[in-house]
Amino acid sequence: MRKLIVSADDFGLSEEVNEAVERAHREGLLSTASLMVAGPAASDAIKRARRLPDLQVGLHCVLVEGDALSPYQDISHIAEETGEGRAAFHGRQAALGVRYFFHPAARRELRREIRAQFRAFTASGLRLDHANAHKHMHLHPTIGRLMIRIGAEYGLRHIRLPIEPASPINAVTPHHDGFGAKAMRRWCRLLRWQIHRAGMTSNDWCFGLAWSGAMTPSRVAALMPHLPPGLSEIYFHPATGKNTLISSTMPDYLHEAELDALLAPAFRDAVRTNRINLTTWSGHAAIQQAMMRA
Repeated sequence: MRKLIVSADDFGLSEEVNEAVERAHREGLLSTASLMVAGPAASDAIKRARRLPDLQVGLHCVLVEGDALSPYQDISHIAEETGEGRAAFHGRQAALGVRYFFHPAARRELRREIRAQFRAFTASGLRLDHANAHKHMHLHPTIGRLMIRIGAEYGLRHIRLPIEPASPINAVTPHHDGFGAKAMRRWCRLLRWQIHRAGMTSNDWCFGLAWSGAMTPSRVAALMPHLPPGLSEIYFHPATGKNTLISSTMPDYLHEAELDALLAPAFRDAVRTNRINLTTWSGHAAIQQAMMRA
C-alpha cells in the first residue's frame, strides 16, 4: 500500500507562507504543516491553525538560519546577538554541527533551546502532531537524540525521516545522486534507529530534498506513479509571494509554483489514478495500531 502525507514547512516564517498554507489546506491536498515557533509570523500561523481544526501541526525546530527563542545570554555559544538581548542562528550548518557535537557548553545550550521550542508549541494550545528540524538538522546525532528525548516529555510520537530514494526522482528528471544525498541516507539509518528505539514512528520515504524549492506542478504529478510502497511524506515550501526575509534566505525557491502544485487538479488526479492513500501522521499510526490489535 502506498500512503502519502502532504505537508508544508516554515509555517510561521511570514504571512505569505501562512496564507499559502491555509489556502493549500482549504483548497488543495495539504494536510500537515510544521510550525516555526520563533518565526516572525508565528502568532499569525497559530491563529490560522486554530481556525483549521483538520490541519495537523507539528514543530519545525529551528537550530540553524533562524530566530531563537532563548535570550542571547542563555545560548551565547551557539547563536548570535541580534539586538536587545535577542538571538538568532547563523546559516553555517557544518560549523554549528561541529560545535553541537564537541562543545559541552554548546550542548547544554542546545538542550535549553530545544526545550524552549517544545514548551512554546505547547503554550500555543495546538496539539503536537509531529516534529522535524529546519534544514534537517535533526539528522545530527546530538540534535536527534535531544529532540526525541525532550519531545517525548511533550507528547511527541512522530518524526520526519528525510530519506529520499533516488529512483523515483530519476524517473521524472535525471538527477545526479551525489555524495551529499548518499551521506544523508547513511545518517538517516542512525536517526531511524533513534526514533524507533524511543517507540516513535517515522515515514519510510521523504520527497522534497532533490527538488527543494522547486516542487512544481508537473514534477509533483509526474512523481505519483513512481511513489514507492510504504508511507511517504512530500513536503513543500509554499508562499503567496516573497518578502525581504524569504528573498534573502531562499532567493531561488519557487514558492508560488509550490503553492500551485498543492492546488493543482493534476496532483489530485495523479493521487487518485495511482491509488495512493492520503493520510496524516496520526491517521497512519491509528491504522498501524488497529492492524496490530487485529
